[in-house]
Amino acid sequence: MAVVFGLRVLHPGVTVQFTFGTQAVLLAIGTIAGLAIGVYETQTLIQAEQLEAQNDELKEAEERLEEAVIELEASNERLEQFAYAASHDLQEPLRMVTSYLQLVEDRYGDELDEDGAEFIEFAVDGADRMKAMIDGLLDYSRIETQGDPFEAVDLDGVLDDALVDLQCKIETTDAEITRESLPTVGGDERQLYQLFQNLLSNAIDYSGDDRPRIHVSAAREGDEWTVSVRDEGVGIAADDTDRVFDIFQRLHSSEEQTGSGIGLALCRRIVERHGGDIRVDSEPGVGSTFSVSLPPGDEPPETPEIVTRPAEANGRAEN
Repeated sequence: MAVVFGLRVLHPGVTVQFTFGTQAVLLAIGTIAGLAIGVYETQTLIQAEQLEAQNDELKEAEERLEEAVIELEASNERLEQFAYAASHDLQEPLRMVTSYLQLVEDRYGDELDEDGAEFIEFAVDGADRMKAMIDGLLDYSRIETQGDPFEAVDLDGVLDDALVDLQCKIETTDAEITRESLPTVGGDERQLYQLFQNLLSNAIDYSGDDRPRIHVSAAREGDEWTVSVRDEGVGIAADDTDRVFDIFQRLHSSEEQTGSGIGLALCRRIVERHGGDIRVDSEPGVGSTFSVSLPPGDEPPETPEIVTRPAEANGRAEN
C-alpha cells in the first residue's frame, strides 16, 4: 500500500489495478521489507548486547587495573619504608663497629703482626663499603619522599656544581671533560645534581687504564631534551645494559672497581621521578653513552606528591 500511495503522489495520473498479480507483488514486497526490517532490528539488538558486554568487560578490567595500581603503590610505599628504616637503623651499629676497629688499631697497632694489621685493614675497608651502601640505600629510599618541588633548572649551572665537587677526582685521574651548552629543564635541582655527579663519577671510574675522556651534550627531541654523557671507557656488554640500572648490581668486583652498586639505580629513580627515561648505548672496549630524557624548562612537569617523613623513626632521631 505504501508503494501504491507513493506512485500516486509522484504520478497522480497513474492508476493501479488491484489484480491478483498486483496484490501478490505488493504482498511479496511487503514481506521482504518486513523481513529486512526485522533482520536489521535483530542485528541492532545483537550489536547493542555485544557492546554492553564489552563495556562491562572493560569496566571490570579498569577496576582490576585500578586495584592493581593501588596494591602496587602500597607495596612500593612499604618497600620504601623498609629501605628507609633498615638503612637508618644500621647506621649506629656500623658506626660502633668502625669506631672499635679504629680503637683497636690505634691502641694495639704496634703489637699486631703483619697479618693482624692486614685483617684490621680489611675489616675497616669492609665497614667503609657497607657505610657507602647504607648511605646509597638511604638516598635511594628518599627520592620520592624527600624530593624538592619541580621548577625551571639551568643544567649548565648544575653541571658546574657537579664538576666543582668532583674536582679532586678529576685532577687525580687527569680526566678530560668537554661540554656543550645545556638547556633549562623542569625538575628538582638537587636531584639533577645527584644525577650528573653519579654519571660523571661513573664515567671516570670505568675509564680503564686510559685517561678518562668524557663529553656532555644535549639535543632537543620532540617535546623533551635528551642529555648525554659519553665516555671512552671499558664499555658494557649488550646483555648487561639493562642490568646496570638495577640496585646492587655490579659488573665488576669491589677489588676491580670501587662503588656501592647503587649509583646508576639512583640515577634511574631520579629520572623516573621526572617523568623521563635513561638508557645506555655501549660497546666493550669502546665506551658508553648514557642518555637521559627530561622535560623542557618552559613547561616543567607537575611535581609528584611528596610524603615527608618525620625526623624521628622508630623512636630514634635521624642521624
